[in-house]
Amino acid sequence: MTDSLVDKLKASTLNDGSGSDDWKKNLRIPAKDTRQQTEDVTNTKGLDFEDFGLKRDLLMGIFEAGFEKPSPIQEESIPVALTGRDILARAKNGTGKTAAFVIPALEKINPKVSKIQCLILVPTRELAMQTSQVCKTLGKNLGINVMVTTGGTGLRDDIVRLQDPVHIVVGTPGRILDLASKQVADLSECPMFIMDEADKLLSVEFTPVIEQLLQFHPKDRQVMLFSATFPLSVKDFSDKNMVSPYEINLMDELTLRGITQYYAYVEEKQKVHCLNTLFSKLQINQSIIFCNSTNRVELLAKKITELGYSCFYSHAKMAQQARNRVFHDFRNGACRNLVCSDLLTRGIDIQAVNVVINFDFPKNAETYLHRIGRSGRYGHLGLAINLINWDDRFNLYNIERDLGTEIQPIPQTIDRSLYVRSRSRSSSSSSSSNSSSSRGNRKTHRHSLNPKLRSLALHLLPRVIGKARAVVRMARVPPARKVAEAIKATAGRPVDIVVAAVAATRAREGARATVVNVAAARKGRPNQSQLFSNNNFLFRIFYRRSAG
Repeated sequence: MTDSLVDKLKASTLNDGSGSDDWKKNLRIPAKDTRQQTEDVTNTKGLDFEDFGLKRDLLMGIFEAGFEKPSPIQEESIPVALTGRDILARAKNGTGKTAAFVIPALEKINPKVSKIQCLILVPTRELAMQTSQVCKTLGKNLGINVMVTTGGTGLRDDIVRLQDPVHIVVGTPGRILDLASKQVADLSECPMFIMDEADKLLSVEFTPVIEQLLQFHPKDRQVMLFSATFPLSVKDFSDKNMVSPYEINLMDELTLRGITQYYAYVEEKQKVHCLNTLFSKLQINQSIIFCNSTNRVELLAKKITELGYSCFYSHAKMAQQARNRVFHDFRNGACRNLVCSDLLTRGIDIQAVNVVINFDFPKNAETYLHRIGRSGRYGHLGLAINLINWDDRFNLYNIERDLGTEIQPIPQTIDRSLYVRSRSRSSSSSSSSNSSSSRGNRKTHRHSLNPKLRSLALHLLPRVIGKARAVVRMARVPPARKVAEAIKATAGRPVDIVVAAVAATRAREGARATVVNVAAARKGRPNQSQLFSNNNFLFRIFYRRSAG
């Protein structure tokens, strides 16, 4: 995009209507995101979305989705895409690439024509769902029908849906090729062919499918490729299937400026303990923890749950319905931690994720780049921590060299301003009574509990939240009631807790069969023991009085 064209766009009056801004007064614009942003998204040429001459209905969807100004990749790609020219765009993860191709696609589609007018290919099912949702959100006022189709779902349902008018199809290559081959999806008049995460789609496993799909499109199609990395396979595809593509390269450096990267040298058997320490020390909004195999994903998720932290897991061998549920619930904040394989390294945009932990260090720079890009989305701050063992030392060196970055050893304390949202003084003071001050990986509220009681409540809290009812049994009712009140105060939400008296000896006997880490509890608190039972949401607690 040349500077002269930018000046012309600024000087033009292409907006719908008379140029009045009265229509903006009725928009339901979400609260402004006050988080600090880096130059990855703020270093723009000063254009507004109105400068692109977009339909007013599309502008309404853009603003009501929370967009304020176009990011650099959007500034560069939207005007060119609207002209119909092929695009080869390279930009960092989390800088607005999806909207960079969705917005011009929505602008160019004619809702009165009952044909597929845009095909968007993505490598994973989760990314397909996310991209289709972006299309629906931005184009909600346009009358455009969006369909998402991926493997792992019923083909019959897709066939039925294609009987109705569909304007945009978002999906994975294999399923769309299946529909096109069966002449269910008619792509013969589809003028737009878009690939997100193009480097993955043009890998050895996908390239033959992509080549076949192109045969179903008209020869004068517009092809747009977007990715953070472009290997040689992308250039080969471009030379063969694209006509004088407009090249956009915003990769002055590969890693996002807002992501702080550390490594910790940990023996394999100490990794879980190290992870537990990180959970207790870091202020985590949401975290994604990566493993290199599906078996390790499930084992680690089980360990994290046993430690008392809320945790989901997801990997490619899970049923599609289960994966969809996990992705939806995690995105909506139902759980704070997600353990996964490289299934979710591509394009997944969850704004609340501020910490990424590589429990298993990746083997190559490309995987590492996409993993850590799950935090620090859209110019915000994020933290990436890598647990390194002896066998990973060469991979660490190679990744630093290939990405031109330096991964620092983890310090004793990590400055929270590096990865935690900073709020304005007025907003923080007005919400202080309702918001929680996060301590580690658990939500706590400021209250006047004594330190020992607060510590006990924090330890019990993850076992109580989400349960229908919890019973606190102690030798006497008054101390049990104190514990129950401490848990309620710490939870910051309604918790149904019943207190009951039980003989101390009976509590010991009843809990002995279901003791959870009693030795560690005694070691940490020499004057008290805590015994927990998960059976029937029952928690038996007793204090061992000191000899004095």
